[in-house]
Amino acid sequence: MFEKYFQLKENHTNVGREVAAGVTTFFAMSYIVFVNPQILSLTGMPSQAVFLATIISSAIGTLIMGLYAKVPYAQAPGMGLNAFFTYTVVFALGFSWQQALMMVFICGIVNIIITLTSIRKMIIHAIPETLQHAIGGGIGVFIAYIGLKNADFLQFTSEAPDIISVNNEAFTPGTETFSGGLNTVVTGGGIVPDLTSFTSPHVLLALIGLIITIILMVANVKGAILIGILATTLIGIPMGVTDLSGLTNPANSVGAAFNELGTTFGAAFGSEGLGALLADPSRYALIFITVFAFTLTDIFDTVGTFIGTGRKTGIFTLEDEKAMDEGKGINTKMEKALFADAIATTAGSIFGTSNVTTFVESTAGIGAGGRTGLTSVVTGGLFLLAAIFSPVIAIVPGAATAPALIVVGILMMSTFGEINWNDLEEAVPAFFTSIFMGFAYSISYGIAAGFVFYIITKLVKRKAGEIHPVIWVTAGLFIVNFVVMALLHV
Repeated sequence: MFEKYFQLKENHTNVGREVAAGVTTFFAMSYIVFVNPQILSLTGMPSQAVFLATIISSAIGTLIMGLYAKVPYAQAPGMGLNAFFTYTVVFALGFSWQQALMMVFICGIVNIIITLTSIRKMIIHAIPETLQHAIGGGIGVFIAYIGLKNADFLQFTSEAPDIISVNNEAFTPGTETFSGGLNTVVTGGGIVPDLTSFTSPHVLLALIGLIITIILMVANVKGAILIGILATTLIGIPMGVTDLSGLTNPANSVGAAFNELGTTFGAAFGSEGLGALLADPSRYALIFITVFAFTLTDIFDTVGTFIGTGRKTGIFTLEDEKAMDEGKGINTKMEKALFADAIATTAGSIFGTSNVTTFVESTAGIGAGGRTGLTSVVTGGLFLLAAIFSPVIAIVPGAATAPALIVVGILMMSTFGEINWNDLEEAVPAFFTSIFMGFAYSISYGIAAGFVFYIITKLVKRKAGEIHPVIWVTAGLFIVNFVVMALLHV
C-alpha cells in the first residue's frame, strides 16, 4: 500500500528508511512542543492549551503535507514568528493575544489566496538559480547554527553599555531589579562570541553525540542520525542530562491540556479577537502592517526551505517546476506543499497558536534519507502520539538533537559548490543570502538581503533588464517592512 501510494521505488527509498527519517525529523523538531507554549504563555495564553494547539496544528499541517503533497516536510509553529507574536504584536504594539490570533488567521487566508492565484509560484520562478543555491547553503548555515546553539557550544559576552533592552524595555546600566523577573535581553553589536569551556555535562554530551553521529555518517551506517539521537539520549542518563523525572510529571497530562484548550480554541473569532479588532478603526493601518509582516516572513521561510532543500535532493525537480508553470490549479508537488503550509497556519490560529510554517528541521529527516510523504506521515503521527506520550518525548535532551542539526547543516552546504565565488556578481548576493540566514536567525531575512544585493550588483553591471519584476517588488516590500518595524520600535 505504502509503495504504490508514495511511489517509494521511483523515489529510491523504502518503508524502513522513510520511517526512520520521519522519527528523525520529529525528534529534531520536538522541542517546539515545549518551547512554543513557553513563549506564547507570556502573553497570558494558558500554557497547556498552547501545548495541545501546537501538537494539533503541527499534526494537521504535517499530515496534509505527507498525504496530499506527498513530500517529506514537517510543519509546526515557527520560531521567530512566535517571538514576533509575543514580543512585538502583543507586548510592543499592545494587541491582546486573541487579536493576534485573529491576525494570524487572516495571514493564513492571505496565504491560501496567493497560493490559489499562483503568486507564490511566480516568486519561486523569479529567484535566480545562483540565489537558489545560496538559499540551500544558507539553510545549511542556519540549521548548523541552531545545532551549535542548542548544544551550547557557543557563549556570548555583552558589556552593559551594549545592552539595548531588557524585558522589551529600554535598559539603563545600573538597574538591579526587574519587575516579574528577567525574561529577555536584547544586545547590540558589542556582543562577543566565544567557544564554551566544555565543562558542562550538557555540552560534553552534545560533543559525544556529535562525534558518534559523524562516525556513523562517515561509515555510511543506515539511520545514522536517528541512531545518534537515541544513543546520545541513553548516554545522557548516567551523565544526569537526560531527565527522567518528566515521566511522572502530572502537569504533562492530556486531561489538563484539553481542559485549557477551550480557552484558546476559536478565541480569534470572539469579542476579544475579531470583535476588538473591528471596534477600533484607528488601528486598521497597524493591523494591516502586522498581517503584512506575518505573511511576508511566513511565505519566504517556506519558499526558502523548499527551494534550498528540494532542488538538491530531487524532491522538487526542474520537471516539477515546468509542470507548475504550464498547468492550472494545484497539481504539482510544490503547489500542493505550498497549499498545505497555508492551511496549517489557518488551522493553528483556530486552535490557538502563532503561524505554522514548514520547519527547516525537516532537513534532518531528509538527510536521513526521507524522500516522500511517508516521512511526513510518520512525523505527523508522532505529533499526535506526543499528546499522550509527552513525558517520554520530553526526556530527549537538546544535547541529543543538536548533533543531528549540525550534521545536516554540513550536508546542506554542498550547494555552495554550484556558485562561482570568483565572480562578485554571483558571490555578493550569495554571501549575504547565506550569512544573514544564520546570523539574523531567519530564512526570510537572508532572502531579503540576497534580493537587495542582487539588484545592486545587476544595476552596477547595467543588467537591470535581467531583474525579474517579482524581485523588484519583493525587495521593495521587505525594505518597507524593515522601515515600518524600525519606526514601531522607536
